Amino acid sequence: MKLSFFASLLLIITFSNSFAQKDINIEGIVIEQGTNIPLEYATVVVKTKADNKIITGGITDTKGKFKVEVPAGTYIISVEYISYKTKTFPEQTLTQNTNLGTINLALDEESLDEVMVVAERTTVEIKLDKKVYNIGKDLTTAGGTVSDALNNVPSVTVDVEGAISLRGNENVRILINGKPSAMAGFGDSNILSQLPAEAIERVEVITSPSARYDAEGTAGILNIILRQKETLGFNGSVTLTAGNPDNAGVSAALNYRTENYNLFSNFGWRYSNAPGKTFIDVDYFDEIENGIIDEPEYRRIRERKNEDRLNRNYNTNLGMEYFLSESSSITGSFFYNFGNDADVSLNSSERFNNNIIVENTLRRERETEKDNNYQIAINYQKQFGEDRDHKLTADFQYENGNEEGYTYLNEDYIFTDQEDPAPFQIEQEFTDEKQKEFLFQADYVLPLGEDSRFEAGYRGSFENSNTDYELLQEDLDSGEFLLNEDVSNIFDYTENVNALYSQYGTKFGRFSFLLGLRLEHTQLKGKIESQTEDVTDNELDFDKNYLGLFPTVNLIYNLDKEDSDIEESITLGFNRRINRPRGRYVNPFPSRSSRTNIWQGNPDLNPAFSSTFDLGYLKRWEKFTLTSSIYYQYETDAFERVQENTGTQTTDGIDIIRTIPINLSSNQRIGTEIGAMYSPAKWLRLNSSFNFFQFETEGEFNGIDYSAKNTSWFARFSSKVTLPLAIDWQTSAFYRGPRQEAQTDVDGIFSLDLAFSKEILNNKATIALNVRDLFNSRKYVATTTTDFFQRYNEYQRRQRQINASFTYRFNQKLNKRERSGRNGNGGDDIDFEG
Repeated sequence: MKLSFFASLLLIITFSNSFAQKDINIEGIVIEQGTNIPLEYATVVVKTKADNKIITGGITDTKGKFKVEVPAGTYIISVEYISYKTKTFPEQTLTQNTNLGTINLALDEESLDEVMVVAERTTVEIKLDKKVYNIGKDLTTAGGTVSDALNNVPSVTVDVEGAISLRGNENVRILINGKPSAMAGFGDSNILSQLPAEAIERVEVITSPSARYDAEGTAGILNIILRQKETLGFNGSVTLTAGNPDNAGVSAALNYRTENYNLFSNFGWRYSNAPGKTFIDVDYFDEIENGIIDEPEYRRIRERKNEDRLNRNYNTNLGMEYFLSESSSITGSFFYNFGNDADVSLNSSERFNNNIIVENTLRRERETEKDNNYQIAINYQKQFGEDRDHKLTADFQYENGNEEGYTYLNEDYIFTDQEDPAPFQIEQEFTDEKQKEFLFQADYVLPLGEDSRFEAGYRGSFENSNTDYELLQEDLDSGEFLLNEDVSNIFDYTENVNALYSQYGTKFGRFSFLLGLRLEHTQLKGKIESQTEDVTDNELDFDKNYLGLFPTVNLIYNLDKEDSDIEESITLGFNRRINRPRGRYVNPFPSRSSRTNIWQGNPDLNPAFSSTFDLGYLKRWEKFTLTSSIYYQYETDAFERVQENTGTQTTDGIDIIRTIPINLSSNQRIGTEIGAMYSPAKWLRLNSSFNFFQFETEGEFNGIDYSAKNTSWFARFSSKVTLPLAIDWQTSAFYRGPRQEAQTDVDGIFSLDLAFSKEILNNKATIALNVRDLFNSRKYVATTTTDFFQRYNEYQRRQRQINASFTYRFNQKLNKRERSGRNGNGGDDIDFEG
């Protein structure tokens, strides 16, 4: 019977303390046969030949390397790893330092049945430029989406509208397996609210990205690594979900692996009908111009909207990794997403003068949207020589997306004091948006000695979107629908980014650093086609070019002592990043969210640039892990969304409010975050984090000063308890403190999630029940104040959700360690861990 890892480690520690004289080094590298992937935590045991007693040993590091010391003599050396065949070197007579070279371990098929799957761990790893959160089995997100899972990651928040923030900053770059992807919705987070949470293996929170990464995203990067089973043979899992309000889904992960290739796939189908509520209360002020008072048509307008959002979504991801040789492989994958959504809302609007209701209308809005997105990706990897860290990778990716939207809006009077009120126009909106993106990337890594590395690469991203927007309005005399030429338009937007980078990292003693420099050239082009006579076709066209240098510095210093089980480190990072305006932000033609509120892009919007410093600290005991950091960011030409009166009114005399993005002069942000993980017993695990930040903006627009200074914070706490009968109970609480923006004060938000699960069928299946937002308190509440109006807004996108799920696993007998070296997960090769 093989020694287990823990038994081997205990014997190693016991016997190694008995020998003081150790003057010969035995070293080598342990890898998996057929894939050349390093085996971390493989056990090396050295026994005496005479009496077969263990005298010393060791374990391999993250690169599969080991080194042990023994006195001169004759020994039997064995290398073991759970579920692999042991490799033995009999009668090794050692008189000088010995290198056993590369040791290949093959899977032991007979032992697989003895190993159970362990997917409980939720841990954090601190590396030079990121924190890696291994999601483990998060019960509260069972049956949920990727957005739900991200909302449980420290430093990350997902608001009620699905917008993702990192440390309170929404300008975060979302990557899938290290690259921009159609899975992330072409730069927005819509598709992330449709993909199943079970697809996530881990999340990399990269607040100080190295030069390898795209410089986009002033807040940093969230890199989502998807699960991919690597057990030999056919294996997988299937999950069924049902919930209230209406939520049903099925997802499957299937995998077939041989020594020569690996086939992997993920499928998901989801149906949901989520009710939402909105309440808006607006008080309008008198406008004074040249000493003349202009009174509003209505002093107060109060709206109550109830909506049902029907979502039907299907996605699939198919791929194959083929091992061309022991040193090279090629991976191809295809991702497809189809969404068919239908939203229906009823909006009751009450209008007041002198605190007396003078009019009540009911607006009906029907909106449908169809999304078709697919992505083709090819990855090639070549390793040179026996050092797997010396390699070349090349990537090609093509994405294509098409979104078709239709909105029908009709409003009728319920009550009015007008003697002969004019009927409302029926409006129809048609939107057809097509997107394409090509990505080319090449990365070369050259090890320089034992602990140093040089890396260089190129990345080219070429994206085009074409948005055809039409607004048809009813002619009240003829009943025909006529094109509104002042609003309808075709907007063609192109973003081309070419980048070169290089970086150098080394480690000496307890100190490691990674220095990098990235050069990016950005071209932003916009072309307008419009039938309005007010502008010519090229009056609003633009073609802007930017060249930028983006340095990165990441340092780490290990404080832990060699004879201590406590792990302790300090990290320091600096990076410069960019926030490029996207198509919607620069499209000058207004689009309507209602008759009285419009969104209008700003073609004069320039990119924002930020510089960030981050100081981090980690200390890990046997049962307790503490992480903390202090950060400072200074951003120039920061984006800010402002609201103003357009000076125009609807046919019934209501002022039309415009929201437009602008460049403010500067934005300073300083903050601190603390995280703690504590496992005092096998049946209890506690996890908490706290993030506090202060930001200050300065700038004015159209003569109005939008400067603001505010502090805010958010905190989360989760606990997992194993109850009698092996039932797991998980609680997760989140609170975001109030905050202030240039014109808006936002109230705090609290939510509490509960979940229970039980393993059944000999641990091959799991049943789970969870409640998201137990107290139904996850609501956005804000007050916006300008010179012309004050608006109170209360919005609840999704009400309390109850889900039940059933997961069945087959042939998943082996839970192996992470394999970050393959499948293009995009992590830096220099992972000097803290």
